[in-house]
Amino acid sequence: MEETEDPEKAIKRALATYLKKGYSENWVDLRLKSIEIRKDLTNEWQERGVNTNDEFAILTDDISFAWAGLKTKDYKRHKDLKKENLRDNMTNLELVLNMLAETATTEISKKRQPKTFPKNRQVARDGGGIAGNARKQIEVKTGQPVISKLSFKKTQEHRKLKINP
Repeated sequence: MEETEDPEKAIKRALATYLKKGYSENWVDLRLKSIEIRKDLTNEWQERGVNTNDEFAILTDDISFAWAGLKTKDYKRHKDLKKENLRDNMTNLELVLNMLAETATTEISKKRQPKTFPKNRQVARDGGGIAGNARKQIEVKTGQPVISKLSFKKTQEHRKLKINP
């Protein structure tokens, strides 16, 4: 009830929860921004007639495949996640590229104003493709893949191994 009157309390609670779990403050800031960006995107989709969970999942997969080369289920499998939230297990770079993909999709949708689900899918692919191009350029310049097998769970296990050899 308090959070309805003051949504900032919910944000502070989420921040505290992530920090207690051991996430860095910088990562938490990114993650909270990614939640805002995702909400903007889902609001835009609802304005364009996207309403069912299945439609949201399909569009999310379209974006994910366009930028990461993996559908959500395959991305989670790549990181060896079961029920964990994929975004809670992304690296900073993965989060930033996902935010770029979703922000680009939102902006393209506002400009094109798609009226059908197939047109929303094309917008999702186009928005995701922008981040996909950025990912590919980063990989060329660094010689390393952006899509990491690292997850928060694996990072925590690795830290424990370093502390307790």
